Amino acid sequence: MPRYKFLPALLLIFIIGVSVAHGDDSLVLLNTNKTIEASRPKSLSKIEPSHNMTDILDTSSATEGDIYFSADSMENDSANNTITASGNVEIIRQNLTLRADKVIYNQATDHIDAVGNVILLEESGNVLFADQINLRDHMQSADVQNIKVVLADKTRMAANSFHKKSDDTKVLRQAVYTPCDNCSGQSPLWQLKAQKVIHNPTSQDLEYQNAFLEIKGVPVLYTPYFSHPDPSVKHRSGFLFPRFSSSSYLGAGIQPQYFWDISPQENLTFNPILSTDKGIIYSGIFNKYFYRGELNASGTFMHDDDEDKNRGNLFLYGRYEINDYWVADTDINYASDENYLKDLSLPKKDDSWLTSRVRLQAFDNRNYASIEGYYYDMLSYNLQNSNTPYVMPFMSYENISSPDRYGAYTKTTLNMASVYHEEDDATQRATMINSWNLPYTSPYGEKYRLVASLKSDLYYISQYRNDQGSDYTGTTGRIFPQIGLEWRLPFIKSTATSSQILEPIIVAAFAPNQDNKPDKIPNEDSMDTEITDVNIFDLDRYSGYDRNDTGSRISYGLNWSFYGRQWGRSAFLLAQTYEFDKEDNLFNQPGDASHFSDYVGRIYAAPSEYFDMNYRFKLDKEDFSINYSELGASLGSDILRLYTSYIFFPEKDRYAQYEYIDTNRKEIFMSLNSKITRNWAVDIYTRQDLISNRTISHGGGVIYEDECSRFALHMEKEFSDDPEDENEITFYFSFFLKTLGGIGTD
Repeated sequence: MPRYKFLPALLLIFIIGVSVAHGDDSLVLLNTNKTIEASRPKSLSKIEPSHNMTDILDTSSATEGDIYFSADSMENDSANNTITASGNVEIIRQNLTLRADKVIYNQATDHIDAVGNVILLEESGNVLFADQINLRDHMQSADVQNIKVVLADKTRMAANSFHKKSDDTKVLRQAVYTPCDNCSGQSPLWQLKAQKVIHNPTSQDLEYQNAFLEIKGVPVLYTPYFSHPDPSVKHRSGFLFPRFSSSSYLGAGIQPQYFWDISPQENLTFNPILSTDKGIIYSGIFNKYFYRGELNASGTFMHDDDEDKNRGNLFLYGRYEINDYWVADTDINYASDENYLKDLSLPKKDDSWLTSRVRLQAFDNRNYASIEGYYYDMLSYNLQNSNTPYVMPFMSYENISSPDRYGAYTKTTLNMASVYHEEDDATQRATMINSWNLPYTSPYGEKYRLVASLKSDLYYISQYRNDQGSDYTGTTGRIFPQIGLEWRLPFIKSTATSSQILEPIIVAAFAPNQDNKPDKIPNEDSMDTEITDVNIFDLDRYSGYDRNDTGSRISYGLNWSFYGRQWGRSAFLLAQTYEFDKEDNLFNQPGDASHFSDYVGRIYAAPSEYFDMNYRFKLDKEDFSINYSELGASLGSDILRLYTSYIFFPEKDRYAQYEYIDTNRKEIFMSLNSKITRNWAVDIYTRQDLISNRTISHGGGVIYEDECSRFALHMEKEFSDDPEDENEITFYFSFFLKTLGGIGTD
């Protein structure tokens, strides 16, 4: 629950008030283990009254501690029974320091007065200034005149007077609070004023009478009375600030919010949207916290009269630590239809699909096990006709043995998956991978890694239609052995201005030229069959289990890195693969029987804070034409900074069986950001499809932000392929006052 934190500076005064309620009859004034500042002459004395003036430094949770006292002069008036400390008086107890021109303690009346340039410092950084502090009634009552407070976060508060009653009630009169910088002779951007502020310790409430919110000295909001829990209250039932919205679907809307504090570990926020066009959209957020876990749920529900159907969504996340080894968690994401999240501008509205998962995991030393289930809800218009899968169960186990005296270790992986589709085709798979790994570094700095593995697969396939158009149902299996050897030799050069690393890399993989049985085994998890700078040196370049990286090959490349003391960092990688069997070259186009793959690489350059670039590419092995290109770069300073990203890859014939995958892609994204002044900033962006020469989305915004407030206005327009999407302009705004809160659209 958001906590009201306007006027938190008042609580520093309340700390003083609380402290005087905890007197200490025993007092130690000097500890010789402490070093007292000797930059000015000071007199040290020992005083043993029945009640002492430094008890004001106690906090409500403070324990008894040593007190250190110093002043330029001390006077003990036995006739009037008073003790007076004058000139640079400084009293330290635990984490509080009190400074004043003069401190007078009347032992007869038990009154304590700190007068003149009174300063109270806390270890946290809070500082209190006052003209005078008076304590009486055995320190159960206190009065402070002309008080000013600067908190550690630079927020400020002032009041004409502060009064603490014997029942621990505190009252401030003519109080002013602001987190804004206050230049001499000028009003802060905004401030909160109240004729009277009362803290009720019994109800733990702060009450305000005749309160104004002023912006640049002009009152913009007035209330004769309001109250809220003090910051010591962590949670309490009550209304929160409402939210406002406006959209073409809902019309104008307001979202009141009521927070129900069910228990210290459980709460519910009921926040329906009251709209002009669609009526009431019921909405709520529920949170529950356990000793070993948590449960968070949010959702909405509505009845669309125009379409005469119910619509809604649910986002649920839960996690529970069963014991020291087992952890269960779930992440449920549901929307009634593909446009619902966009219509209501809800989280995940830009996702192409929603993934729901339940999972049970176990961790034990070098063992890991999991049982999972997945369900996918397609939102993108381009994926509506796809054969949506769901996976249950998906089980995995992994064990890594302890290294032997040579550093060798074994790794065992067991994986099982059951994949079902809406069109009733299904796959059940069981996989076991056993591998032996030996890392080694030679005396000359060469780094080796030898891996020998054996992968075994067993499948049961139901109603699988292969590329030849025939159906297959039945049981099949595979056994796939592989040996890999990796070699690296880093050369390092270091000077007074830079360091460089040049590292040649060679990875050899030896495996039989087996058939992956594509006529019997569907490809559910290994569709990423592009060789890139990321996977070229992997022994298994597939991301899943359904396809084996068959055949023998050698991958080789050169990796260079530069680390400058003044010129930032740069890096370059270029690599290629040689396949021994040109007929089994997985990464070549149909009809291309070359032994060599395309060149892959990346270039990273960040010579200064004003420029950085990351470029990934693939060059044709014959004519060096670009077969893949991905660029991200930014140029400029905060005054004007340009960012651009570009991606291109051509259509691949082997993807034709997956009709919903658009492989021919060429897009560019450009944004321009400018921090016009210290407080004002603007940005604009556009995303273009260069193949169809159309705009995918564009937008922009303006932001004002200073030390105590923030205002943002943003506009965007997306051009969807969905014919039901009206592609209208969407506006977002927010207005926030530091420590007060704010309003706006999500």
